[in-house]
Amino acid sequence: MARLKETYEKSIRSQLMKEFGYDNPHQVPRIEKVVINVGMGDAIDNPKLLDTTVSELAAITGQRPTVTRAKKSISNFRLREGMSIGAKVTLRGNRMYEFLDRLINVAIPRIRDFRGVPTRSFDGRGNYTLGIKEQLIFPEVDYDKVDKVHGMDITIVTTAERDDEAMALLTSFGMPFRRQVARQAGGNA
Repeated sequence: MARLKETYEKSIRSQLMKEFGYDNPHQVPRIEKVVINVGMGDAIDNPKLLDTTVSELAAITGQRPTVTRAKKSISNFRLREGMSIGAKVTLRGNRMYEFLDRLINVAIPRIRDFRGVPTRSFDGRGNYTLGIKEQLIFPEVDYDKVDKVHGMDITIVTTAERDDEAMALLTSFGMPFRRQVARQAGGNA
C-alpha cells in the first residue's frame, strides 16, 4: 500500500471528519484521480519531440501515456484534425498516491525560487490544477537526454464539493501552499 494512502486512512480521514463535522466516513473528501497533461505545439514541426515527451511522461508516472490529437483544423497554426499534439496520463489507485508522494516530497522542492504553490488554482468544485514549467524537476528525467524543456499541467481531482474542503485535504497530504500575507491598511496594494 502506498504511504500517502495509508496516512489518509489512519489519520487524515479522522482529522477531516472532526474539522468539517461529517457524520459518515464516506462524506470525507478523497482524491479520485490525478491527470497529467503535456501539450506539444512543436510536435507539428518535429514529431520526434512527441516521442521523447511520451517516454519522459512514462518514466515520471510509471504508466504509458495516451497521445492526444487535435479535434479541429486551424490553418493559422498549420494544424490538421487528427494530428498528434500532446500526451496525457490518468493515474488512479496506488500509482496515483505514489506519484503524489514523489511530486510533493521530491519534485516540488526542486523548483527554483519556490515560494509555495498558488491557492487560487482551485476550480470551485474541489479540483486543483498545478502548472509546472519544466519536466526537469522530476528525478526520473535524465538532464543529458532532454531535447527540449517543456511544461505540464497536473490536475488533482477530489470528491470534495467545495474548495476549502479540497484545500484542507491537500494540505493534510503535505501540499506546500503559498502563505497568505495580510495586506496593510492604507497602503498602495
